[in-house]
Amino acid sequence: MKHLLLFLLLSSITLSIQAQNPTDSIIFTDLFTAGTDGYRTYRIPGIVSTAQGNLLAWCEARRDQSDWADIDIMLRRSTDSGLSWSSSTVLVDVSEALAQEIASDPNAVNDHGSAGNTANNPVMIADANGDIHFLYCVAYQRAYYMVSHDDGQTFSEPTEITTAFEGFRNEYPWKVLATGPGHGIQLKNGRLLVPVWLSTADSGNAHRPSVVATIYSDDHGETWQAGDIAIRYLYPYQYEDRAQPQAFVNPSETVAVELADGSVMLNSRSESPEHLRVVTYSADGATQWASPKFDTALYDPVCLASLIQGKSSNNKDYLLFVNPDSRPDYSTHNPRLNARRNLTAKLSYDEGKTWSVERVIEPTLAAYSDIAVGSDNEIHVLFERGDAEGKQYAFLTLATFSIEWLVNGQSNATTK
Repeated sequence: MKHLLLFLLLSSITLSIQAQNPTDSIIFTDLFTAGTDGYRTYRIPGIVSTAQGNLLAWCEARRDQSDWADIDIMLRRSTDSGLSWSSSTVLVDVSEALAQEIASDPNAVNDHGSAGNTANNPVMIADANGDIHFLYCVAYQRAYYMVSHDDGQTFSEPTEITTAFEGFRNEYPWKVLATGPGHGIQLKNGRLLVPVWLSTADSGNAHRPSVVATIYSDDHGETWQAGDIAIRYLYPYQYEDRAQPQAFVNPSETVAVELADGSVMLNSRSESPEHLRVVTYSADGATQWASPKFDTALYDPVCLASLIQGKSSNNKDYLLFVNPDSRPDYSTHNPRLNARRNLTAKLSYDEGKTWSVERVIEPTLAAYSDIAVGSDNEIHVLFERGDAEGKQYAFLTLATFSIEWLVNGQSNATTK
């Protein structure tokens, strides 16, 4: 018994050391497990590091698998760089009154199994002043905003901001709306920025056809405005550059990052046959977007990716991109190879022009992800992970590692 206690004590100390300085290790922690607390599955992860150096992790808690299920938004909080976490709390549970109001709205798209109780596409922004801005949608019909002034311990009552999306109607007659998901960003000038996608709901679970844009706030979240449409649903030859035909089919879930000169890059998923990520740039993150282009180095299995800017220990700026790089090997004729898997981190030291470093985080089933860089420069990736039986969305798992782990290419994996 003494030997067992000593072993457990040493194991605990080893885990603590690795967590504090995981230069040669990656640590996995399951934060949400499917089938627990009355929810069938947990999906659509998000994570931010606050101004106080704490971590907030959130997700959709679904009572059914569908995007239109009865969905709540759950939140967990860590004050020790992800070593331990608070119990799950319900951040959003759509009221019965609002659910009935949306379900009875003749203009609402509510014929996809939703009774108006779908809380979807949660987004947070960690403000430099310590506030936490939180946006989400209800039944893909309405958008809401909440704010925390105590580092994510409590949040204000929701304020509806759907009117911000009315600014898109002159360009695109949308019927459903969606923020993010993942994290939004705050620009150096203080602007709050959230990528969004819009659909006319004509097909594909009411998510298609779709376009991508941003909404923004220049008054600390008090009001929100619509930017310009950034990526449209276009077939080949609809751009002036006919020498390089590109088909941006149903661009949707998008991530944003501010570059060194203050401009903003959007990086979007699409259903294009090229299976590549789509990028575009704007000087202010809202207007006059450049013509979109495929990033030929970033494979896209039609899945949310994650992107963040950080600084290495030698003070070198980098961009970190994570997604399931599940390029199929068609020679095997194995349809399972088309599943979302092989979650891979890619590093760029030239603001996304090239991706010079990459390393696999999870080689098996893995899908949506989000990234936070901690106050100690540790990297935290919260992602959807499958299980050994082939269930795609069995866990929401936190992977914690350092830039050194990513660059050096050697590690010992530790699981909590």
